[in-house]
Amino acid sequence: KKLKGIAQIHEANLGTRIFYCDHLGFDTHANQLGAHETLLREISQAVQCFFDDLKEHDASDNVVMFVFTEFGRRLHDNGSGSDHGAGGVAFAIGDSVKGGQYSEYPSMKAEDLEQGDLVPNQDFRGVYSTLLEGHLGLAAKDIVEGEFEKPPFLS
Repeated sequence: KKLKGIAQIHEANLGTRIFYCDHLGFDTHANQLGAHETLLREISQAVQCFFDDLKEHDASDNVVMFVFTEFGRRLHDNGSGSDHGAGGVAFAIGDSVKGGQYSEYPSMKAEDLEQGDLVPNQDFRGVYSTLLEGHLGLAAKDIVEGEFEKPPFLS
């Protein structure tokens, strides 16, 4: 429903350039496999419907969807699931996105963890810089307060 509303506003061409919505329910600490399977299916279907709607209305060419997690997860189970941890995942979706993986998966070796967490190896400010400059045409340096390696995921 949230993405349907965003599509309607975007298709009305009111000039809004950034939209935000969330999908709650990922803050689980037990039965994570079952819960996350359902949640990820819901998101996948919603994203597909969103882009199908945009394409049907010839409105997808200037849209980049950025899906990210608010928090990562601990590597090891605490007996009933996993607790909040460092690192996370993000996905860019859209006509101008060059598919692929733009970072190395962090090491899961015990000696490479920080307090039991995966160690992120891509600074989110670099990802934001790619979106700001490559999609919105804005200078990122002042917004993200510096210059960071920008993964080249936009064409």
